Amino acid sequence: MKGVLFDLDGVIYDADKPVPGAAETVAWAEAQGIPYLFLTNTTSRPRTALVEKLARFGIATSADHIWTPAAAASRWIAEQTPAATALFVPDAVHDEFGGLTLSPEGAESGAGYVVVGDLGEAWDFRTLNRAFRLLHHSPEAELIALGMTRYWRSPTGVSLDVAPFVTALAHAADRTPVVLGKPARTFFHAAADKLGLAPEELLMVGDDVRADVGGAQQAGLRGALVRTGKFRPADLEGDVKPDFVIDSVADLPRIFRQSVS
Repeated sequence: MKGVLFDLDGVIYDADKPVPGAAETVAWAEAQGIPYLFLTNTTSRPRTALVEKLARFGIATSADHIWTPAAAASRWIAEQTPAATALFVPDAVHDEFGGLTLSPEGAESGAGYVVVGDLGEAWDFRTLNRAFRLLHHSPEAELIALGMTRYWRSPTGVSLDVAPFVTALAHAADRTPVVLGKPARTFFHAAADKLGLAPEELLMVGDDVRADVGGAQQAGLRGALVRTGKFRPADLEGDVKPDFVIDSVADLPRIFRQSVS
């Protein structure tokens, strides 16, 4: 192993509380010259906000060190045939799509790309149905999922994430989504390219046994499951078998020492 991909929520912090030892582990990676990225499916806030949040927990970084589905989707769309993009993401994330032609607010047709992220409590029938109409009226439109995480641990408890809404739209519109986020192979490979490493040289550290660990393994990486965040003992009884299971990200240096011994 030569590099690390850190999930954020549940690994580096848990909602608004830092995971003990996380800042020290990131500092250790810096001191050892280990290439790393923060790889997150977070689509509720821009990378600049994540930089500020990490700083509050004693971790100094830059937006370039954070790889998100919104950043990946913006790059992907820019490389495709030009067409209007309809965004179903929080307003704060719209800046990540600067340079693209956006659909008019409230439009129900004419989009070439329909991007679905985590709108949280802003989801309602009218909003979900508008996304469906955009897809229904334009059979060539691409449904783009900013990750396929099923749920996350919010400050008030477990909450639905992107996947349930994407699944509903895909079923209703008879569309196969383009997934730009975990657990998509392309998302992990893009992170590897960004670090200049081969997938097999990377370790993904996450609390989601399917999106983080299983997705990484399917992409040729190794996966470490932490017993923090949304980890549950039942995660170890399924079909995904982590390469490592550790109490928290604070145990990461031990894994690296073992891998080279």
